[in-house]
Amino acid sequence: MERIALITGATSGIGQACARRFAQGGYNLILTARRDDKLQEVKQQLEKEGVEVLTLTFDVRDREAAHKAFASLPDAWKNIDVLVNNAGLARGLEPEYEGDYQDWDEMIDTNVKGLLTMTRLVVPGMVQRNKGHVVNIGSVAGDAAYAGGNVYCATKAAVKTISDGLRIDVADSCVRVTNVKPGLVETNFSNIRFHGDEQRASHVYDGIKPLTGDDIADVCFYAVSAPAHVQIAEVLVLATHQASGSVVKRNV
Repeated sequence: MERIALITGATSGIGQACARRFAQGGYNLILTARRDDKLQEVKQQLEKEGVEVLTLTFDVRDREAAHKAFASLPDAWKNIDVLVNNAGLARGLEPEYEGDYQDWDEMIDTNVKGLLTMTRLVVPGMVQRNKGHVVNIGSVAGDAAYAGGNVYCATKAAVKTISDGLRIDVADSCVRVTNVKPGLVETNFSNIRFHGDEQRASHVYDGIKPLTGDDIADVCFYAVSAPAHVQIAEVLVLATHQASGSVVKRNV
């Protein structure tokens, strides 16, 4: 069996780009997402690259469904070499005191609890085999809050500390942990944040050339491909005219 990468949220954006990049790198793939029709589309595209793809349809917020999906893996697919915890989202951009409870729950349950669930399922096997790499997709938003970012920023700050904590916990093994923190990446991220308001979402990238999902996938693959004695603990990746989560120079 070839090397195996499990990627959550693999039907769009950074997740789908990671799936393409790891397929190009010779990995067989376990791809997870909520929509089976989208998963099957991605599977068909990637199998043309000559790799094997297994799909698991569930929401990372549903811990029971995640456990059942993981337990359903055939024995040949259980030795996972790379876990990319990509599934995540932002909802809303209101002041904290006007925030929507459902938006908060969705961000916390996906970005924090979902990541923890997948880590709890996959990493014990890595530790047992003394081999593996966890890549958590964080954000520049986890470094400092920005206006309206409040809870989303908090969830990505949690991704940083969870990554740091896991790295400490596995330090006596050969398992590595990387937190990749993108800045502005042009995906469907903003469309989801604004609940499908495409006009509002389209203005997020006005006056700047943002990163692409492929840019972040390249960084993830680079970290995983580093020599065994090299652990790239954290990578902050920004567009050229973005200085931080809140400072962006736009040509408008």
